[in-house]
Amino acid sequence: MAFTAADVKNLREMTGVGMMDCKKALVEADGDIDKAVEWLREKGLAAAQKKAGRIAAEGVAYAAVIDGVGVIVEVNAESDFVAKNEIFNEYVKGVAAVVAKENPADLDALYAAPFGNGHTVLEEQNDKVLVIGENIKVRRFARYESGLSVPYVHMGGRIAVLVNMEAPEAPAVVELGKDVAMQIAALNPTFKDKSDVDAEFIAKEKEIRLAQAKEDPKNAKKPDAIIEKIIEGGLAKYFKEICLMQQPFVKDDKVSVEQHIAAVAKEVGADVKLVGYTRFEKGEGIEKRQDDLAEEVAKLVK
Repeated sequence: MAFTAADVKNLREMTGVGMMDCKKALVEADGDIDKAVEWLREKGLAAAQKKAGRIAAEGVAYAAVIDGVGVIVEVNAESDFVAKNEIFNEYVKGVAAVVAKENPADLDALYAAPFGNGHTVLEEQNDKVLVIGENIKVRRFARYESGLSVPYVHMGGRIAVLVNMEAPEAPAVVELGKDVAMQIAALNPTFKDKSDVDAEFIAKEKEIRLAQAKEDPKNAKKPDAIIEKIIEGGLAKYFKEICLMQQPFVKDDKVSVEQHIAAVAKEVGADVKLVGYTRFEKGEGIEKRQDDLAEEVAKLVK
């Protein structure tokens, strides 16, 4: 029975196995999809698909500069032990290299991109799933092609930050980038600058603070104009907490990050502009599996 490219694609989607292995399975099964699935299962290749439904909320966040391109990725696995696995970490670095070289538009494009060893990224990932025995997924990535990028990886990949600047590659500027990246890792600012805070966010915050002020007995006899000033003052203080440029600099809280950047620019005699940054924390926002011990024991004794 003959088979088509669409059959190969269909088998790949069903099993998560690489294209070449799917083609081989269809040859062995004489084009029969069901028999091809059986053949892949017998060879242990379809195990990757079985693991694909399991929750992957551990893994690592990783940032690096590769051939002048700043790259940050998050790759998830099922357990924190995998973060220390050399095979897993080599895959993560390989994914980052693909992002730097291929500039994929999204995760689908990344998975379809060549890994550099005859496999696509997806095929390489499926191989690693079989070797490591856990579900593995690339969750997200970002890249900065221009400017000066400075990476920072915290606690072995729990958090990664990539800072991008328009600035000369002077030692003082690189140190600045690392310091700012460490601050972003620690404080996780919501916005880069107070000018980035949208009107809707401000309006909502004012609404909440106004309601709080009216509930406070101390403000019962204060005129609206005074309450408005209290709210504005509170917002200004709040911006120093959630906006990176207005935050006190971690190494010298007498100045803001913005003021420290200006001081470094003066020191190196050149403009230094923080263009942007990306912060990934592994497993952020993923609902982790909560195993029921009693249920697991019950399964074992059945």
